[in-house]
Amino acid sequence: MYEKTFPNKRFNHTLEFLKKHVSTTETILDLGVENPFSKIMKAEGFQVKNTTGEDLDNNQAVFLSDKQDVVTAFEIFEHLLNPYSILKEIKSDKLLISIPLRLWFSPAYRSKTDMWDRHYHEFEDWQLDWLLEKTGWKIIDREKFTHPVKKIGFRPFLRLITPRYYIVYAEKK
Repeated sequence: MYEKTFPNKRFNHTLEFLKKHVSTTETILDLGVENPFSKIMKAEGFQVKNTTGEDLDNNQAVFLSDKQDVVTAFEIFEHLLNPYSILKEIKSDKLLISIPLRLWFSPAYRSKTDMWDRHYHEFEDWQLDWLLEKTGWKIIDREKFTHPVKKIGFRPFLRLITPRYYIVYAEKK
């Protein structure tokens, strides 16, 4: 496995969850451009194709032209304005999503240097569950996990004990 540092702790947890539900014989459409985790999936033997950077809020053509066995969306839905439309358009029968959870002690993420790197949604778990249900998905498995940081203070302590990430495996109803 990968070393236990950020983002590797998150990557290890996500990889274990993926291996629990998806076979390396299944094809994966990973939403978002190629990234460190999609490279890890490929190195672990998964057949992964990434989207090409299109604005998925306005353009869901990738779902019409390319049906893979599984769609993965690892920390991308919080950046989208309309995840409902995307979830309705997915033709695959399996879906894995991970999101950062909304934390009461921390504002939504917004990059000071990149105008596109911001979280429009920071979900609570029940909100993602409801969104999946309304778009025709049945949740089969779900987990929450923490994101501790190596700092001293009140907020770092809260990050040690408060789940920051939520990962879900769902199948079409």
